[in-house]
Amino acid sequence: MAHKDPENGIATALIHILKEGKRETFHEIMKELKPFDIANQYENLPVKHRPLFLEFLTLDELTGLLRHLSQDDQLRALRTIGPARSTDILDLMKNDDLAFLLSGLPQKEADALIAEMKQEEMDIIRQIMNYPPKTAGRAMTNRFVWIHKSYSVERAVKKLKSYAALAEYLNYLYVLDDDKKVIGVASYRDLLLAEPEAQIEDIMSRNIVKVGVMTKQEEVAKIIGRYDFVSMPVTDDEGVLLGIITVDDVLDIVVREANEDIEMLLASGKAIDFRTKPLVAARRRLPWLILLLFIGLVSGSIISRFEATLEAVVALAFFMPMIAGMTGNTGTQSLAVVVRGLVSEDLDTKKMLKLIFRELLVGIIIGIVCSIVISIIAYIWQGSFVLGLVVGVSLLITLIIGTLAGTIIPLVLHKFNVDPAVASGPLITTINDILSLLIYFGIATMFISKLM
Repeated sequence: MAHKDPENGIATALIHILKEGKRETFHEIMKELKPFDIANQYENLPVKHRPLFLEFLTLDELTGLLRHLSQDDQLRALRTIGPARSTDILDLMKNDDLAFLLSGLPQKEADALIAEMKQEEMDIIRQIMNYPPKTAGRAMTNRFVWIHKSYSVERAVKKLKSYAALAEYLNYLYVLDDDKKVIGVASYRDLLLAEPEAQIEDIMSRNIVKVGVMTKQEEVAKIIGRYDFVSMPVTDDEGVLLGIITVDDVLDIVVREANEDIEMLLASGKAIDFRTKPLVAARRRLPWLILLLFIGLVSGSIISRFEATLEAVVALAFFMPMIAGMTGNTGTQSLAVVVRGLVSEDLDTKKMLKLIFRELLVGIIIGIVCSIVISIIAYIWQGSFVLGLVVGVSLLITLIIGTLAGTIIPLVLHKFNVDPAVASGPLITTINDILSLLIYFGIATMFISKLM
């Protein structure tokens, strides 16, 4: 007996409820779902039922839903519900989520929405939007609790309780001086174990790890991961506390960056998922593929230039795809290693040179083993020692070059502050195809008299 997918069952039930206008039943179902699950149900609905689904949701439910949608779906949802409700939702959203959402809107539309927000929230979001994308300033939130260094534990606890509903994280309380500079941090556990009359200055930790507003988000993610923090203070150049970045924001950043890197590594452009329509998916993939198609034509021109060599020794054609494919594969492997390393490591010049030397040795070892194997195969198959030598030497050289290309190209891009993932797998593969064919036919032409 087949089991029904519970998600499909809920989606079917929701469609009937929406058609019949049963708001109370709808809200009973929504109360049992988490924001992520509500977003999932929304995405599973046919497009024609989505406007009514959004209309039935409460403001809190809409706010939670938006957080789990892609930027494009967020914008579509806001335009569907109209400016009046959109403004109320924007007031409820976290600053960093709101900044991410507004960054996808045309400037006029974003300004119009911001202008309708509450004055305090409007000032904060304008300040955040002034910071460059992918910096700590863009990812921070102002919903945190700070305490003055002169506070007693009892007074700090009272403030903590009064701001509990507004603060996003209560794990840490940042201690400020008269100039609002961060001078310490006290955890909730510190307050719990201390005597009520104890002074915050006496129990706080002065060993603070903080980041500047212009720090790259990837660097923030590394620091939080390194120290296992759940939040981190963001300050200006003078050390004045401007906001905090929380661990859930860092997870969003890491996932977003990983998705972008995967898209570029696969040369697929913007995000494509299971729900992307065929025409949209094709449109997003085509630019890269057309570029690679024209680059690939160079391979054809190389083969035509060595047509005489191919006609003289037809057996050379048999090994051509293998050499090109192996070179592309090893280059892509090195690219993956470098991109992953750049995310998790702070690479200076010394580390880069060490990595290049390591990959050179890897390329030599792989090249020697593979070239010996293919030389033996070529010799047994054709009975020609020279053919085996040509194929083996060609594969050795191309594997070394392919490994170095997959290592050096992303490192050079990183050095010039270009995302190394743009050195995508297909691009590295295409470049290595061209190099491998030049080397293969060049060596074969040198030994053509002995091959015939």
